[in-house]
Amino acid sequence: MPRLSGKVAFITGGGTGIGRACALAFAKEGAKVAVVGRKQGPLEVVSREIASSGGDTFGTTCDVSDRASVERALEASANHFGRLDTIVNNAGAVAVATAEETSDEDWHRLLDVNLTGSFLVSRAALPLLRKAGGGTITNIGSVLGLVARKQRAAYCAAKAGVIGLTRAMAVDHAHENIRVNCICPAIVETELGLASMAKAADPAAERRRRSAEIPLGRLGKPEEVALMAVYLASDESAWVTGAILPLDGGTSAS
Repeated sequence: MPRLSGKVAFITGGGTGIGRACALAFAKEGAKVAVVGRKQGPLEVVSREIASSGGDTFGTTCDVSDRASVERALEASANHFGRLDTIVNNAGAVAVATAEETSDEDWHRLLDVNLTGSFLVSRAALPLLRKAGGGTITNIGSVLGLVARKQRAAYCAAKAGVIGLTRAMAVDHAHENIRVNCICPAIVETELGLASMAKAADPAAERRRRSAEIPLGRLGKPEEVALMAVYLASDESAWVTGAILPLDGGTSAS
C-alpha cells in the first residue's frame, strides 16, 4: 500500500523546486494533494503532472504572508477534499546581503514569506488537523538556520525562527497527535537555490566552488528533500516530533 494512502496534503510553494518535488512524491505515495503557490501557471503544470499519473489534486493560489489568503486557500482545499492530514510549509525567499546591506523591504519580505508564512499556514491548519484526529506539519527550513553564511543575515534569521517555531508547536500540540518537524537543506538544485550562483561572473565555476564546500561534494536534489518530507508525513515517523533534520551533505557537521 502507498505510504500516504488516504491522506490529504497541503503544500505551499508547490509550483516549482522542492514544493513541486514534494507534490509529485506525495501523490505517488497515494496522497491527495493541494498544490499552493503565488502563480497560477506553475500550479496548473504540476496539477496536470499529478493528474496524468492518476493522482487526485487541487491547485489554488495563495500568498502565505497574507492571513486572509492563507485562510481562503485552506478552506478551498478542505471543501474540495473534505479533510486535511498534512502540511508542507515550503514557500520561501532569499536575499544575498549582510545586515547592513539589507533594506527594510527585504528584511520584512524574507521574514514574511519564510517565517510568518509558516506560522500563518500552520495556525490556520490546526483546526482541520484536529478534526482529522491529528496530522503532521513539515517546515522546510535551511541549514542556514543552524549555521551562518556570509551575506545571508535576513535569511539566517528567518530560518532560525522557523526552527524555533517548529520546536514550540511540536511541544504545544503533541497531545493532539499533531507532529511538527523541520527539514534543513543546504543548497538544492532549484531556481531559488541556483539564483545567487547565476549572478556570478562564472556561474559554472561558482557552482563547482559551492559544491566543493559540501562534504559529499555536490548540491542536493529536490527529490531528496521530498523523500524526507514523505517520511515525516507518513506513519513511519509516528514517534518523531520537534525534530530538526539537517539534509545538507554534511555541511552542518564540518
